[in-house]
Amino acid sequence: MNQLFADLHIHLGSTYQGKPVKISASPNLTLPNVLDTAFLVKGLQIVGIIDCHVPAVIDELEHMIKGNELYEHEDGGLIYKNGCLLPGSEIEIYDGSCNGPIHVLVYFPDLYHLKQFSNWLSSRMTNVNLSSQRFYGTALELQEKTKELSGIFVIAHAFTPFKSMYGKGVKTSLIEVFNPELIDAIELGLSSDSKMADQISELHPYSFLTNSDAHSLEKIAREYQVLELEQPTFLELKLALAGRSGRRVKSNFGLNPLLGKYYSTCCAKCGEPGTLENVGKRCSVCGKGKIIKGVFDRIQEIGNVDPQSKTPNRPEYIHQVPLEFIPGIGPGTLKKLRTAFGTDMQVIHRTSLKDLVTIVPEKIARHILSSRNGQLSVQPGGGGKYGTINK
Repeated sequence: MNQLFADLHIHLGSTYQGKPVKISASPNLTLPNVLDTAFLVKGLQIVGIIDCHVPAVIDELEHMIKGNELYEHEDGGLIYKNGCLLPGSEIEIYDGSCNGPIHVLVYFPDLYHLKQFSNWLSSRMTNVNLSSQRFYGTALELQEKTKELSGIFVIAHAFTPFKSMYGKGVKTSLIEVFNPELIDAIELGLSSDSKMADQISELHPYSFLTNSDAHSLEKIAREYQVLELEQPTFLELKLALAGRSGRRVKSNFGLNPLLGKYYSTCCAKCGEPGTLENVGKRCSVCGKGKIIKGVFDRIQEIGNVDPQSKTPNRPEYIHQVPLEFIPGIGPGTLKKLRTAFGTDMQVIHRTSLKDLVTIVPEKIARHILSSRNGQLSVQPGGGGKYGTINK
């Protein structure tokens, strides 16, 4: 088996015609820029682009296939240079069974199934030309259609306070909204990790994913996973999520949850710690922001498994940070590292201290090694603000 780096949640900011796709994403996130950055700069082998239901994006994919820039693999996925693009879609569900909006991710093996899905979606969505739009139907309808079209169905950033399953979407259980048998994986999001999520027993059957939800080129692969596959294709990913035929998620690489924007319960304006009793109320310190419930406290509310008890035999979850998060690494230093060693994955995972110090000061080199081993000291984030790394 080959060990392949994958980030399955990357947005597009604009089409080849310059029209917006994901409103909050950088316009530099064009399809060619994403593919080149992901494969040639970051060092990934598999990417999921989750705005591919947009008709203009489908047109661009077809144009690239006709120009021999992409080709469809017989086992699914679109091959670009040395990597595989999995075409997908992020969708918002808010039907009568939801307490709040929930985002999900779906992926399809080829353009034939993607186009069928886009056509079906166009009559159930106000604007199919934009990403992450609300689906006017039930979650079960969406799940069943995804499976009918040979797709993969994933719960997106499951714990964030906004637009997520456990954030507001359900009271205590996913069965309030979804058919659990039609879920292929759970994406954890930046403020949780495997140990935290496994405090909820209903998640034990599922593979966990750690993806970037990138809204800019540099954020690609801020979280990712290593997959053990024969080759980078849609079918191989499907087998890995099910843990079949020797394929699997080998390891998850994600931010220490303390670095996530929503780990702690606190004021969204000033960061003052808050209590569960004050969630949604004005901050008593600054009087301007509202108290946002953190992921840690939400899991304590609904968790039903002692974190010290036996949980599923999960892949190793390694607390790691992107190079740009490490103190002392700015755009100039990043460029030097990439020029010297090729890709971010090469720097993060394989380059020795001896080689690193030929390019950066020893203090920065040791920060990189500490990140590799999950040993960086951090201050927690919350209320929409990232945590910080202690210098």
